[in-house]
Amino acid sequence: MKRSDDLLAGLDDIDWSALRHAYGSAEDVPGQLRAACGPDEKARESSFSSLFGNIFHQGTRYSASPYAVPFLTRIAVAGPADARINALLLTRLAVDWHDEYDLPLGIDTAAWRTAAISPEENLRWYDEQIAAETDEERLKNLGEGRKYCAAGHPVDAREGALRSYDAVRAQLPALLEPLDDPDPEIRTRTAYLLGWFPEEADTTLPPLLARLDSERNPACVATVLVAVGLLTDHDPDGRLRRHLDHRHPLPRWAAATALTRLMAAHPTAAPDLPPAERIAAELAAFDAGPIPEAATAHHAGDLHSYTVRSLLCLMDAAEDPDGVLLEIVRTLPRIVETGVSPRPLAARADNLLKALFEPSDTVPVFAELSQGRRELLTVLAELLTAEDFQSWPFGSDLHERFTRYGLPGTRPALRAYVGLPTEGEDPNAPLADPWAPFRDR
Repeated sequence: MKRSDDLLAGLDDIDWSALRHAYGSAEDVPGQLRAACGPDEKARESSFSSLFGNIFHQGTRYSASPYAVPFLTRIAVAGPADARINALLLTRLAVDWHDEYDLPLGIDTAAWRTAAISPEENLRWYDEQIAAETDEERLKNLGEGRKYCAAGHPVDAREGALRSYDAVRAQLPALLEPLDDPDPEIRTRTAYLLGWFPEEADTTLPPLLARLDSERNPACVATVLVAVGLLTDHDPDGRLRRHLDHRHPLPRWAAATALTRLMAAHPTAAPDLPPAERIAAELAAFDAGPIPEAATAHHAGDLHSYTVRSLLCLMDAAEDPDGVLLEIVRTLPRIVETGVSPRPLAARADNLLKALFEPSDTVPVFAELSQGRRELLTVLAELLTAEDFQSWPFGSDLHERFTRYGLPGTRPALRAYVGLPTEGEDPNAPLADPWAPFRDR
């Protein structure tokens, strides 16, 4: 462990008061970083909680966020043991939870860079608007917005997130070191972080594969396997395929997940991969039991939800797609809500409806649907709640999704459609107004 002075060298050279985070000026960040690697264990824990609440607030990153990255990297590599584990939350400064929900296909950094609006573009936009504006109040607001942008604060959320992502990306050479740490949790968190940088695959894949060859901890093996699957366009020397026969179920699941990603994202690799049915069988076998207590962090630990998405990707490649769909149906009751993934079952239902049904103005005849689709709708009618059908901000967009495909858009109507009792609810009643309880007060 290095002294905190070494870990934080250059901290005071930054004008933190000119930077901002979720709650305003970032002038409190240096103190939080000092406490994060200081001698007091409780203070370290508290400082990390405050720090990440400031510079990564509900997925948003700010002008101060990338400036904290080099110091967090040093703490992750050479700080106190508990601080190192917390500092590896650097992953969250690179990608947020919403990026993870697109797994198993990984993140599209090229599309992200194309969509992000640069500060220069924003300044040009402000100049054009100011030149054309005649209303004094709007002119004042535009001037304040331009001043904020010119001071270096991100205006476009995608561009702000990209700054932090690239700041972490620049630290990857240093962040390879913890991949060989004696602590398996540090190794696992490091492998998890490395999987999010496809543009750096040439740098990160060799040490990840070396770790895979020597690693014995199941959670770390599984995390490395998923990371490799996110970074490569083929199965390196058959390593992923071989792990389908690992003695522990978690690495087998991870190998199947990685192979799914290759099959879906890189179809040219398919001839060298196991059959889709073999991969699907391993995913289904994993979902037949409880998630191991020590698992990977992917999908916020909701690996059953992750498996649904992977199986869905395999349907087109399978000889019996309806058989794969039936495996998905058996998985749905095991999906649980996590602290960062509200209504995960509703989210997976949305994915499934979008993939399996076509827009329609008429209700499809239930008996004419495939067995897999009939069982899917029946299980959704059993598991979804009335609140899942409510519109935002209190529910999801399932009502709109179901009705788009001609399917019943309320819980009692769906239950009646599949032949389940409506439990005293009127299947013909319109969707309840979510704002009614507030208007009636």
